[in-house]
Amino acid sequence: MRLAGKRAIVTGAASGIGRASAILFAAEGAQVLAVDVASEVDATRAEIENAGGRCLARKADAADEATVRSLVETCVSEFGGLEVVYANAGVGGGLLPFFDQQAGDWEKVLRVNLIGPFLAVKYGAAHMSAHGGGSIVCTASVAALRSGAGGSPYSASKAGVISLVQTAANQLAGTGVRVNAICPGLIETGMTKPMFDLARARGSDKKIGQLNPLKRAGEPIEIARMALFLASDEASYVNGQAIAVDGGLSSSHPFVPGRLA
Repeated sequence: MRLAGKRAIVTGAASGIGRASAILFAAEGAQVLAVDVASEVDATRAEIENAGGRCLARKADAADEATVRSLVETCVSEFGGLEVVYANAGVGGGLLPFFDQQAGDWEKVLRVNLIGPFLAVKYGAAHMSAHGGGSIVCTASVAALRSGAGGSPYSASKAGVISLVQTAANQLAGTGVRVNAICPGLIETGMTKPMFDLARARGSDKKIGQLNPLKRAGEPIEIARMALFLASDEASYVNGQAIAVDGGLSSSHPFVPGRLA
């Protein structure tokens, strides 16, 4: 029970990494406020409750300032406090060629992927810093580390998340609030499902993840386990970091397997 007695908010909790994290957090003792714009967030709540955990579900926009403020207030009023926020909600933004992209395309991605985590840090830390500290985790991406893992708006937004956790950790110095990011590699989620489905239709699904040393894609639970570690007291000296969970993809520059010379 690594989160026993803790209260947590998880955004993007209707599917994928967020859903796996909400369920794992609850299994490890946390009371969870699960948030998503999709109504499937109720299924996450139901699974947690069926397993004996306590969960509230809210269909809400995690990038709207008034909503995020209200979510923190709800967690505090319903559960009695807040020690963990996992700002995981995100959008892909597509793969339009660079010169076909419009400012509006960027604005939508930046709003959800970067402003959303900023609001989570702002309002989550405001409560935590006044009540003994806590842990805030944000989902970045290996696409934030270098080119080749996502479109321009997505990659830039996730690079912003890394900068956000670094600057926020220092802005919150002395408060007891830790802020870290996870950089997932290729994970099968609602966002990446079309790519996985296309590969299966083509019969090339065995090639998925071939560029990382583990030679496979990851699963949402593998990211959730890192989120659990960062949320827990086991990570009490981890702060301002962006940790890649990518099968080793980011450990190397691109190359053709078998041809290193």
